[in-house]
Amino acid sequence: MALQNIWFLLWGLLWAIYFITDGFDLGIGSLYPFLGKSDEDKRTMINAMGPVWDGNQVWLLTAGGVTFAAFPLVYAVMFSSLYTALMLILFALIIRGVSFEFRHKIDDPKWTKIWDTCIFVGSVLPAILFGVAFANIFRGIPFDHEGVYQGTLLTLLNPYGLLGGLLFLLLFLQHGSLWLSLRSQGPIHDRAIKTANGIWPVLLVVAVVFLIASWFATRLYDNYLANPVLFVIVLLAVAGLFGAKVFLARKEIFKAWVASAVTIIGCTFFGVVGLFPNLFPSSIDPAYSLTAHNASSSPLTLKIMLFVVLFFVPLVLAYQIWSYHLFKDKIRTEDMMY
Repeated sequence: MALQNIWFLLWGLLWAIYFITDGFDLGIGSLYPFLGKSDEDKRTMINAMGPVWDGNQVWLLTAGGVTFAAFPLVYAVMFSSLYTALMLILFALIIRGVSFEFRHKIDDPKWTKIWDTCIFVGSVLPAILFGVAFANIFRGIPFDHEGVYQGTLLTLLNPYGLLGGLLFLLLFLQHGSLWLSLRSQGPIHDRAIKTANGIWPVLLVVAVVFLIASWFATRLYDNYLANPVLFVIVLLAVAGLFGAKVFLARKEIFKAWVASAVTIIGCTFFGVVGLFPNLFPSSIDPAYSLTAHNASSSPLTLKIMLFVVLFFVPLVLAYQIWSYHLFKDKIRTEDMMY
């Protein structure tokens, strides 16, 4: 039982790390046509995420791999139920990665415009769909006792799911604008700061509405009401959100970005802790829900995997922190790779 609980928390942590790391990439890509006023601006935006974006994808693979290895039944039902949405995310991420490499291959405005559009679509679509998918998981997915999904893609596009998509998009937009302001200088830096300030009040309103909607649309608050100490997670998200605003006002951009990361962690764990022990709840009948206890691998598998994760995750984190430190300086025109 303890092993399943540990892996449940690790599952949530890996998703939180992915949203923090790739979140600013998706945010910058979603802002690409709006802040990129010139070709140099667009190249700056690409280079702001270019050296680290592919490393950030490692956490998506890790989160998916952990779902497959630790909770294989959840993986099977989740990927069949959310197949269309997840394939759209996958194709969008592939298109985005290809766009970074192909955009500068031919010096032709039409060619460049095609790949610029792909960068935008390949960023904004996953940002929204990740939010839609997780909001629907919080709400419950309509699958039966055999794990068969009783719905369509449109079933997922319910008001609560779309609200989750909007929340994720705004979280990533702010996270991305802060990262861009860290790495850029000149007019685009000023526009990134202005954008972060402009997004903040909208994000605050949507976050409050999402918290209220979660009370009516989900059972996330059951665990919090049973253990009020867990509300510290909500307070963590709130502290991060307001901390980002305070640090922005002080022009302490790195601290504002860290505060934004704390907000993302808090938002992710608000849902994860509220779900426990459910990993993939059924909205048809709670008895059909897949939990950390009825859908996990064998104890031996979980134990072996735990030793592997405890060794490799800190190693990957250390490497990624080093790479972020290596590319912490402002981007100069002569240093651009794309």
